Parts: sequence; structure tokens; C-alpha cells
Amino acid sequence: KFGVPELGASDRAALMKKLDGVALASDAFFPFPDNIDVAAKFGVKFIAQAGGSVQDPQVLACAKGHGMMMAMTGVRLFHH
Repeated sequence: KFGVPELGASDRAALMKKLDGVALASDAFFPFPDNIDVAAKFGVKFIAQAGGSVQDPQVLACAKGHGMMMAMTGVRLFHH
């Protein structure tokens, strides 16, 4: 697709292990720390999120435990 070969399963796994310094952004909040645990497995080190969850202190503590920086933007673009 667009001249770029698809990665095989072993190539994809090797690439995923090398990820580091990844930034993750959300226009909503992360409701539970398990989202942060999963992000850590994929090299995420920087998170920007809206904040506003009752779980914000736990989510922030989880991020700090993984050595991540987290910014609460206070901005939600997704409204429902």
C-alpha cells in the first residue's frame, strides 16, 4: 500500500520492542490506570490528556511509576 511493504509478524514484534519515547494524546481522560500500564508496554513516555476523571490521582501515580510525564490539558474535544 503506497509502495511500503507490510511487516511480517516477527518484524512487527521486533519493532514494537524497540519503541521508546512515544507520545500519547487523548481529548478525553484515562479512566483507569490499566490504560497507562498498556501504554508503557509500547514505549510511551509522554501523555497529554484532558483529565477530569475521579481516578486522575491513581492514573497519574501509575504514569509516574512507569517514569512517564503526564500533562492534564483540561480541554475536551469529544462531547457526548
